Amino acid sequence: MAKYSDIVGRYIYLKLDGVEHRVYFEEAGRGIPLVCQHTAGSDGRQFRHLLEDRDITSRFHVIAADLPYHGKSLPPAAARYWEREYKLTKDWFMRYWVTLCRELELNRPVYMGCSMGGHLAPDLALNYPNEFRACIGLEASMWSGNSDRLVNQWFYHPRLSNESKPALMLSLCSPHAPEEYVRETVWEYSQGAPSVFKGDLYYYSFEHDLRRTAKNIDTRKCPLYVLSGEYDWSAYPAAAKALADAAPGASYTLMEGMGHFPMSEDPIKFKQYLMPVLAEIEAKS
Repeated sequence: MAKYSDIVGRYIYLKLDGVEHRVYFEEAGRGIPLVCQHTAGSDGRQFRHLLEDRDITSRFHVIAADLPYHGKSLPPAAARYWEREYKLTKDWFMRYWVTLCRELELNRPVYMGCSMGGHLAPDLALNYPNEFRACIGLEASMWSGNSDRLVNQWFYHPRLSNESKPALMLSLCSPHAPEEYVRETVWEYSQGAPSVFKGDLYYYSFEHDLRRTAKNIDTRKCPLYVLSGEYDWSAYPAAAKALADAAPGASYTLMEGMGHFPMSEDPIKFKQYLMPVLAEIEAKS
């Protein structure tokens, strides 16, 4: 007998700034909506383990989307994207998620993102607190600047092969994570369009900056949870904790023995840290 996954994939059409985007997303489960944003240069496959975990999907309606230009969400032809440099901006990124959640008719979903998606968690909590029940930032920090040369020269250069970025991602994974999941995470990174990773890092490294405004996040309206991996040298633990300390009422958890991609590199161990957070959000709901 054939074995099927509980995950269902489909497309939705979103219009932002007059441009229609055909966005691919996967979903599973029932209950409180939980929307998931992947890391820079990757796609929603990073959350497949959550989507197939019935301990989670029995209580949460989990949705993982491919951001436009990523995975199965092709660039919008109407934008003539081949004539311009791709750059992900904070304002567009926030409005994308607000629009997607509204179009899906989700009732104040929980937002969870990792890396650039993790950075977006406090940005959403600050700017759109009434839209989300809570925001969970995985590998999030207030600021990831001082990377001009790395982003502008290293991430998009004709002398670099497509293996270079995945190899760098390998160094962000925990040495204790199961190798098959680490290799899966790196494999996904090998498939992104060459200019997209660099364009995503425009938001991650230049536009995201909460050093002066994190204190204004109202966690009474939108609780903020920050979780960081012990072996993450990008959004390193001290930086993640500084974000939580700066936002009154925010929660911080150090995920011991984990790296930059907890949901994909070590989903079983990540679940041990995620479930108490989801249980608290569920109790408050």
